[in-house]
Amino acid sequence: MKKIKKGLVGLVVLGGCLSSYAQEVTENKNEAEVDIQSIKKDTLNLQENPFNPLMGFLPAKDYSGGTISYGSNVRGDVPFFKPEVFVERKKPKVNQIKMNYNPNIDLSLLPINNEIIGYWEKTNRLGLDFNQIAFVNWSAGGDNSISGLVKGEFGRKYIKGRLVWDNLLNLRYGINKQSDREMRKTDDVIELNSTFGYRSTAISDWYYVAKLNFKTQFTNGYNYPNVDNPVSGWMAPAYLFVGAGAEYVDPKTDMKFYISPLTHKATFVNNQDLADQGAFGVNKAEKDDLGNIIKRGSRYRAEIGFLISSEWKKEIFKNMFYQHKLTLYSDYVDNFGNVDFMFEMKLDLKVNEYVRANVGTYMIYDDNVKTKVVKDGVTTMEGPKMQFKQTLGVGLTYAF
Repeated sequence: MKKIKKGLVGLVVLGGCLSSYAQEVTENKNEAEVDIQSIKKDTLNLQENPFNPLMGFLPAKDYSGGTISYGSNVRGDVPFFKPEVFVERKKPKVNQIKMNYNPNIDLSLLPINNEIIGYWEKTNRLGLDFNQIAFVNWSAGGDNSISGLVKGEFGRKYIKGRLVWDNLLNLRYGINKQSDREMRKTDDVIELNSTFGYRSTAISDWYYVAKLNFKTQFTNGYNYPNVDNPVSGWMAPAYLFVGAGAEYVDPKTDMKFYISPLTHKATFVNNQDLADQGAFGVNKAEKDDLGNIIKRGSRYRAEIGFLISSEWKKEIFKNMFYQHKLTLYSDYVDNFGNVDFMFEMKLDLKVNEYVRANVGTYMIYDDNVKTKVVKDGVTTMEGPKMQFKQTLGVGLTYAF
């Protein structure tokens, strides 16, 4: 019995010790959790380093040194990684700087040492307009016809600093054939434009300009149905304009205005028969009373005058390109105030990369160009009249 009593007493004592130990462990654990919660609450901006294998398992008490002591249960100092402080990313402060932007400067050019690199810009475009009408047992009647127009446009533009040299060559030739009728010419143009300009300052819209314009045709022209006597031909006529002046380019609309107080106009008539008739303003041949030619007609006429021109080329709507050119010229010597007028308008409608429709209008008034009129089989010359031509076509275009 004594042994049993001693055993029971020992169990009671052991149980009490275990109970007190368990209570002490629980209290320590609660204290540790409270400390960790307080630490986490006080350090909400801190994030524990995930590379520390002890982080979250052992209570963190002191982060001031490079090691940490966890009491008597852990011997020695245990190394640990300090928690990193993550700062929220903020937008950098930007100081607004006022800048003077000049829209007249072409930003596609590369400035090097305050100079703009020069370069060549080229455009090549070939086109073919085609039209055909055929009738078979058509009660309303009509003539079969076929027509075509071949055209080419070649441009070369050179820019270096304030210097600009722009060149454009236009070529057109069209024919028409109807049943039971000879083939007839519908269009015939060779035109070269060259402009050499120098900008007065780097940001100015004014240029000192020298211009050259040359225009003639490929083959003879006739007053159909008379195909025996040509009324025009190669270099008959040919017009050459050479002048110097100033050109203003509107930065908002890209419209160009040219003023030349000194422009030389030369008219060439390389056909002697036409020159003898005094065609296109040249001095005609001198004849005696019997009609014999005493002095041949001049094949050249020179004029010095004042010229104003305007050009504009712009995409006014999507895939719709408008272009016009207006020229006014008056000779200083021969009837100053009589103005030679030339207006050319084109409207291109782009269907796709290769197909385009175009509308063109041309008006010319030249005081030196007289009008031939045939009355009762007799050809007489009358005063100058307004010349008008209108074109409409749909065809293929290839650019390269």
